[in-house]
Amino acid sequence: MKRITAWRRRPWAGYAVVLAALAAIAGIYAGFSPQTDSAEAANNTQAAADLQNGQQLFNKNCASCHGLRGEGTKDAKGNPLAPSLLGVGAASVDFQVATGRMPAMNPGAQMPRKEPIPEFNTQIKTDYHDPEKRAQAEKQKAQAEKNIADLREYVASMGGGPPVPTKEQVGDPQKGDAALGGKLFRTNCAQCHNFTGQGGALTGGKYAPPLSKSDVTPTQIYEAMLTGPQAMPVFNDTTLTEKDKQAIIAYVVQSREEPNPGGNGLGRIGPVSEGLAGWLIGMGLLVLAAMWITAKKPKKLKKS
Repeated sequence: MKRITAWRRRPWAGYAVVLAALAAIAGIYAGFSPQTDSAEAANNTQAAADLQNGQQLFNKNCASCHGLRGEGTKDAKGNPLAPSLLGVGAASVDFQVATGRMPAMNPGAQMPRKEPIPEFNTQIKTDYHDPEKRAQAEKQKAQAEKNIADLREYVASMGGGPPVPTKEQVGDPQKGDAALGGKLFRTNCAQCHNFTGQGGALTGGKYAPPLSKSDVTPTQIYEAMLTGPQAMPVFNDTTLTEKDKQAIIAYVVQSREEPNPGGNGLGRIGPVSEGLAGWLIGMGLLVLAAMWITAKKPKKLKKS
């Protein structure tokens, strides 16, 4: 005890205690910080690799039309060839690429929906009985999903734009308010897409694509309302709330399963198909019946 007391009274004892405390704190910090730092470093490395992959995919499939920095391109007369991608956001990229509209093979008045190119094709069949084929198909599908995610994140890094909607935002179409969705759809969408979503022709060679097919997913419908592709207007949250969008999606999805109580649906394209069937079939049968009746002469007229 006397030695300890004498040691504590020395001038440099206080400095020694402070240095020992600092060394202990540094040792504790070093013992716990490597895991956090390594995890953060791994995440940053992976994010950088994903962004690099997205840039490579962009340079390969998009830059020839949209420019190396997504600024868009114009012809010799100054007319736009491809729009700028600055500020379009991840939702627009996900919609255009996942539906095969981009990359565009034959640019025209409107880009049609088609099977995506192999690098972005998430519609690969995976229900093979052969385990090797199934594993290979699942691997290709997973890589395609990753490629789309990397590409949309790279384009989003150029600036702004709506993100891809989450499952909570899209909601469950089978549990949505289809009655409200029907009212909103007939008010905002039926003029172009037909009242049951069968699509229709527009001016200038453009058209409203059909929504009645099962390959048009709820997420894609939500993304289309967010981004307004082609001739479609943008329905942001100030125009249609998240609840309104969910209701419209519920109406579109549930209307696909509705039966046709009147018999043949005639394509569900409204009074045009019904009128055409009435004239060609109904009036045709009436004309044939009239011809058959007038072709038979009464027996009294034959005797005279």
